[in-house]
Amino acid sequence: MKCIVGLGNIGRKFDLTRHNIGFMVIDELCQKHGLELDKQKFNGLYTIATIKGEKVLLIEPMTYMNLSGEAVRPLMDYYKVTTEDILVLYDDLDMPPGRLRLRPKGSAGGHNGIRSLIQHLGTDEFKRIRIGIGRPPGRMKVPDFVLQKFSDDEMITMHRVIDRTIEACETFLTGERFENVMNQYNGDVN
Repeated sequence: MKCIVGLGNIGRKFDLTRHNIGFMVIDELCQKHGLELDKQKFNGLYTIATIKGEKVLLIEPMTYMNLSGEAVRPLMDYYKVTTEDILVLYDDLDMPPGRLRLRPKGSAGGHNGIRSLIQHLGTDEFKRIRIGIGRPPGRMKVPDFVLQKFSDDEMITMHRVIDRTIEACETFLTGERFENVMNQYNGDVN
């Protein structure tokens, strides 16, 4: 079984914020395939489905971002998912909005959700899709920026980014080598 994890913060006040782009992708993926995150266990909201012929566990941690690993690790253990079969979706400040960066492994790069996953999984060797959200303007503090909702103009771009990320997730689920998925989806979304 494969596993796709979208990172974000729980609570209505965080809906459609930059830090919740991982949740937004999972929600749209579910909507596209007529699914619902209808199960809850180990502080994770999730479902199990078959997409593109592959059984997949879709997870949104119900912890705050910096505790994401506390929800993901027990669900992976419970369903016997290996780190080779996990794909994590999250926001990246260091890339402009509209850019995707797929990687087979890597450091947390200052992202607290990824730091928590690395800590709880005991490795940084898991696949990820970093979704560019850009840097805060002027002197705005990073926490204020990532917890701010996307503007209407930004959402036009982010809808295209979400669609492209979903395509990358579906390609991952077809069993395509991740190197090929990276080559196909890395870069700016037009």
